[in-house]
Amino acid sequence: MTSAAPALSNLSAVTDPKAVQDARAWPFEEARRLIQRLDKLPGGKDKTVLFETGYGPSGLPHIGTFGEVARTTMVRHAFEVLTEGKRKTRLLCFSDDMDGMRKIPDNVPDKAFLEPHLHKPLTVVPNPFGGNYESFGHHNNAMLRRFLDTFGFDYEFASATEYYKAGKFDEVLLRAAERYDEIMGVMLPTLGAERQATYSPFLPISPTSGRVLYVPMKKVDAKAGTITFDDEDGREVTLPVTGGAVKLQWKPDFGMRWAALGVDFEMFGKDHQTNAVIYDKICEILGGVAPQHYVYELFLDEQGQKISKSKGNGLTIDEWLTYASPESLSLYMFQKPRSAKKLHFDVIPRAVDEYLQFLASFPKQDDKQKLDNAVWHIHSGNPPKPELPISFGLLLNLVSVSNAENKDVLWGFVGRYSPGATPAANPILDKLSDYAIRYFNDFVKPTKKYRAPDDVELAALYALDGALAALPADSTPDAIQNAILDVGRGIERYQDHTKTGPHGGPGVKLDWFQAIYEVLLGLERGPRLGTFVALYGIPETRALIEKARTGKLAAA
Repeated sequence: MTSAAPALSNLSAVTDPKAVQDARAWPFEEARRLIQRLDKLPGGKDKTVLFETGYGPSGLPHIGTFGEVARTTMVRHAFEVLTEGKRKTRLLCFSDDMDGMRKIPDNVPDKAFLEPHLHKPLTVVPNPFGGNYESFGHHNNAMLRRFLDTFGFDYEFASATEYYKAGKFDEVLLRAAERYDEIMGVMLPTLGAERQATYSPFLPISPTSGRVLYVPMKKVDAKAGTITFDDEDGREVTLPVTGGAVKLQWKPDFGMRWAALGVDFEMFGKDHQTNAVIYDKICEILGGVAPQHYVYELFLDEQGQKISKSKGNGLTIDEWLTYASPESLSLYMFQKPRSAKKLHFDVIPRAVDEYLQFLASFPKQDDKQKLDNAVWHIHSGNPPKPELPISFGLLLNLVSVSNAENKDVLWGFVGRYSPGATPAANPILDKLSDYAIRYFNDFVKPTKKYRAPDDVELAALYALDGALAALPADSTPDAIQNAILDVGRGIERYQDHTKTGPHGGPGVKLDWFQAIYEVLLGLERGPRLGTFVALYGIPETRALIEKARTGKLAAA
């Protein structure tokens, strides 16, 4: 996506203007609200529209950070399509890297190494990860940019340290000194009595220790543009509010940044929602117009706790991309952004298959349906052609049963199931094969457990083997599925007419498909069996049944 003004046909595979104007997916709804907001502002129709995202580099970027950029990009593209590319846009990814390191993250290599640098700006704290990065903040910023670049986002990166030191905020910081009492009037009612006694929106950087200081102001000289306070050693110090000698507390900093940069749209997590009114008021005090907000729900780890950069809980960006495609992660961000989402490894396979389903349905849809399809938003209006003959879940099951250690084994099965399918012709599937092998080895294989069949199941497996033997080798998945169902129905009818099982034991109601999953695949859940057998092969499945019947699978 670019910030130029291309024709509508270049912005989207959908060219029906009416379908675009009637689109109801949430990025369109937000973009439409933004257009209405801008139309009411003086010069709003002509300005370059600034979308902003924020990042606190107190820890490595996590998926929530990526989600903010991905979702904002979706709104930005919807805005460009609605305005037919006639309004220029920018996306600024802003890092609050001048913030003091208030605590040491749990996921750094050596916590003791960082202890002497507590409360120093993140771009001054030494880098504990090694490499050629100037500081902890520089390293984390680089990790964020690396990932955003991998995804091909069209963005500009901004460092708070650089902006403060380069004077880009000086004009508004001087205004903050002039309107200090108004800012305090907004902030003090939100604080407890003890905090009120020492609070200041200005945080000086100590000239002696280099730490970010939370100290009361002895004097704020608006005319001189300075603040006076007692440094850590007790000496009275006067510093200019300009040039990076001082930064603002995080709540006033939000509003100051919006005012200084002219931000039009910013989304943030639900934990910021109660403070949004404070950000808005301070922005307006400092002469700006508060931007449009979009509040999304938080991301949770497997235990339902909020994911945190400093704790390192939940999934990292690199972890997701080890086991699944970038597009599946984008889909996870697109779906229900105002609902809390758990981010752990179990959600990955479903996200991949849901993405593939949306992609497969896209060419068959009319323009209105396409604009509601997640892949339209994931691919900025131009999704690739679907190419997959099988699902990711089925591929995982194939890896599990075949114990494939490389893609060549998988392609042998796939090529037989879908003649003409090759790594060159199906690059998406080829990548998914790598993901499936990694995911199986790390998450499925350690928990995989076959069990021996009971008497009822053993009889059913005998019957299944016979049913498969009677089928042609090239039977369709539906034909195989029906044969499997017929075996299950036969066992159920037999059990209905006897109080004992087929081998004289107590009659037990057979959960046919669950039995196959647990006995043949070593899994609690599994694929549509007709499709799986067609992919794996009838002879191979019969050999698997023989191993189960003779106890070899359970013994293994």
